[in-house]
Amino acid sequence: MRARKKLGLGILASGTGSNFDAIARACANGEIDAEVRVLVCNRPGAAVLEKATVHGVKAVVVPHARYPDRREFDGAVADVLHAHDTELVVMAGFDRVVTGQLLSRFPQRVVNIHPSLLPAFKGLDAQGQAVEYGARIAGATVHLVDDDVDHGPILVQAAVPVLPDDDAETLRLRILAQEHRIYPRAIQLFAEGRVRVDGRRVRITGSVAPPKTAALVNPQVGDTGEN
Repeated sequence: MRARKKLGLGILASGTGSNFDAIARACANGEIDAEVRVLVCNRPGAAVLEKATVHGVKAVVVPHARYPDRREFDGAVADVLHAHDTELVVMAGFDRVVTGQLLSRFPQRVVNIHPSLLPAFKGLDAQGQAVEYGARIAGATVHLVDDDVDHGPILVQAAVPVLPDDDAETLRLRILAQEHRIYPRAIQLFAEGRVRVDGRRVRITGSVAPPKTAALVNPQVGDTGEN
């Protein structure tokens, strides 16, 4: 059987790069049919640059402060991505809001991950928002990027319970583990050519494995043992 052509990824990241690391590892171990062709980072000295070196990934620093506005910055980023034959743009802890200047050059080929079950808790500190609100269930969402923040069509979601003693940090770590699980899975759907966008809904072609459980309920309410 002829091997499937690997999907070319361009990853945008600004910080520690934990999702970059998870995706690069998934590529290296054959979990997904993709390869990271370039990392674009807007912050010189960011820890993600060291991770790129470890994985042997080309890293290009494009400092946003050098550009007069977001459109010019996005144009420079898009030029780098195109120069490295990027087929899917993956935002992995990228701290800039991208504009149509980039999106128009990669139509429906820019994805992001957000630490909430969108459309709930958009924007910064989604984990803290969930704890403060008293949510029982939180999670992570991989979605296509459009002109609005944390708004585009949803690809994959994973849910986690919010525990009674959680703060923003403990919840962040529980969600992060799921981010590392579902982001490679979402990329593989693109690699297999199974993603179809129908308005706000994403259709995944082919068979989809049924969930092991029908629902996640928190707190789990069962027999109290009282008669």
